[in-house]
This record gives sequence, C-alpha cells and structure tokens, in this order.
Amino acid sequence: MAGKGDEVKFGGIPMKYIALALLTIQNSALILTLNYSRIMPGYADKRYFTSTAVLLNELIKLSVCFVVGYYQFRRNVGSEARLRTFLPQIFGGDSWKLGIPAFLYTCQNNLQYVAAGNLSVAIFQVTYQLKILTTAIFSVALLHRKLGLTKWLSLFILTGGIAIVQLQNLASDSKSPVSSSMNPLTGFTAVLIACLISGLAGVYFEKVLKGTNPSLWVRNVQLSFFSIVPCIFTILVSDYSNITQKGFFYGYNPVVWLAILLQAFGGIIVALCVAFADNIMKNFSTSISIILSSLVSVYLLDFKITFAFVVGVGLVIAATFLYTKPEKKPADQGNYIPLTTQEAASSEAAAESNAPKN
Repeated sequence: MAGKGDEVKFGGIPMKYIALALLTIQNSALILTLNYSRIMPGYADKRYFTSTAVLLNELIKLSVCFVVGYYQFRRNVGSEARLRTFLPQIFGGDSWKLGIPAFLYTCQNNLQYVAAGNLSVAIFQVTYQLKILTTAIFSVALLHRKLGLTKWLSLFILTGGIAIVQLQNLASDSKSPVSSSMNPLTGFTAVLIACLISGLAGVYFEKVLKGTNPSLWVRNVQLSFFSIVPCIFTILVSDYSNITQKGFFYGYNPVVWLAILLQAFGGIIVALCVAFADNIMKNFSTSISIILSSLVSVYLLDFKITFAFVVGVGLVIAATFLYTKPEKKPADQGNYIPLTTQEAASSEAAAESNAPKN
C-alpha cells in the first residue's frame, strides 16, 4: 500500500532503508561469493557440484517459506488452523502451473554458477542486467504490454553499455592466474541464456499470479517444491556418477555454504524491498551493488577497471533508472523487472503493487 513503507520502522529506522541496505549487501556478497567459490585457491581440483548447491538452495527456501507461510496462516485463521487445512492451499488449485517457472529458474540457477566461474564479478553483474531487456521483450510478447519511447531508448542504451563491457572483456588478455582459468565466451553465453530464461520465467510467473488468491509465502513454497524435481533430475543427469564416488558434499567449505545461504535468503530480502520501497530506490541499490562489487574485485580478485568498463557501467546504470522512470500514461504501469534470480520470491507482491488500482 502506498506510503506504508514510510510508516513501518524497525529500531527507529524506516524499513525501506533497511530492506535496501540488505539488498545491496546481499547482491554484492552473493556475486562475490559465487565467483570466489568457483575459483578459490586450493580447490581447483576439488570443485563442488553446482547441481547439489542449487538443490540445497531450494530446500532451504522451501523450509523457510513453509514455516513463515504456516505461521501466517495460523495467525489469520486462528487457533482452529491445522496443518491438514494448510496443505491443500499449497498443492491444490492451479499450483501445477508453477512447475514451468520452477523448471526455468532451476536452469537459470545452474547457469549462474557456470557464469560465475568464467567471468569476473563486475563483468558478471553488469552483463546480468540484460534480464531487463529480455523481461521487457517477453512482457510485450506475452502480456501485450506497451512500452513508451523512453523505455525503448533505455533498453537500447542498456544493450550498448553491456556490449561495451563484454567486448572489452572478451578482448582482455589478462595474465593473472584467476583470469587464465576462466573462459569469457563460456561465461557470456551462460549469462545470455540465463537472462533469456529469467525474462521468460518472470513474465510467465507474473501472468500466473495475477488474479490468484494464494499468499506470497504459499506461492514461494509451491515454486521451491516444484523446483526440487528438476534439481534432482539435473543431479542424476550431470553429476550422479561423481557424487556416488566422491559424496554429495564433495568440495564444500564455508564459502560454498555462504553462497547457498545468500542465494536462499535473497528472495525474502527482495520481498521486503517490494513491500517497502519503490523501483527508483531499488535501482540505487543495484547501482551501488555494481560499484561496490567492482571496487572489492579490484582489491581481492585482481580485477582491472578500464575506461571502457566505466563507460559501460555508466550507461547500464543510466538505462536502469531511465527504464523505471514513470510513464505519462497510467496504462503503462506494470513494468516491474525482476532484478535477480531470487526475485521470483516477490513476483506476487510485485504484480499487486504494479497492477492498476481501481
């Protein structure tokens, strides 16, 4: 509800600022941790299986969302609420429709690990903003959404900025040990496919959620539950033989666990942002996250900031703000763009907040 974010405070601080600070930290920490978990010294020959990490991520989200959803259900219904009356909300009705985005998001999560192991943190984070373009295209194609000239211009600028960053990255001949173990072309391909999947999954999810009754937490439980099936299938197809020989938790260490937890709890943080903040403030969070992760990469991961990178990042940040600039016509509302894989967790809240009000 409008203005609600300005009224809710925690420890005297408005929730919107707390949520955005958490999102900035989570975005930066997640990309840095994902990248480092794939290239960290001493683990080159003992890399964990990403398919197991994706499964654990979904299991953690499923557990947390189920507990919170059931608590919310009992608070709304009262002491008469029972688990047997809560379960039909999860597995009844049109819950089967969540199987499609669940499969897509599982593919996207696996591709994120591939990209994180083949691109520097800053390059990955900038390039991943292509999801704005893919989501916009699928919104026009599937939801028949109308985009004004300003938004098309911003998408053109966004593409140009990412192209500059990627061309500089592909042409780089850095001799650092970290860079020599990466394949920029593989990383870029993984990001590109992940962005396409993100756009399709986000728009489809929004289309399914509009006009439905289940709560945000119930939808999150459904999404995570249906994600388990493709997660297990991926394990069986790609890593089963290695897992049987080396073990499910082969290569795991505190950094890997931190990456899994950051990814699992990211959806909850994004849900707070949707509830208490607006797109402009979320753009500030994304922009600060890109800048922060780039600076950290310079000191910790031997990343070299070039003039082309600065220009590309500037164009991407400018395009992001330009895209979310309010249109003159009310009919152009509903342009919520998921920022990360985890924002599937807040799609229902996003759909509600962007739907035309009666």
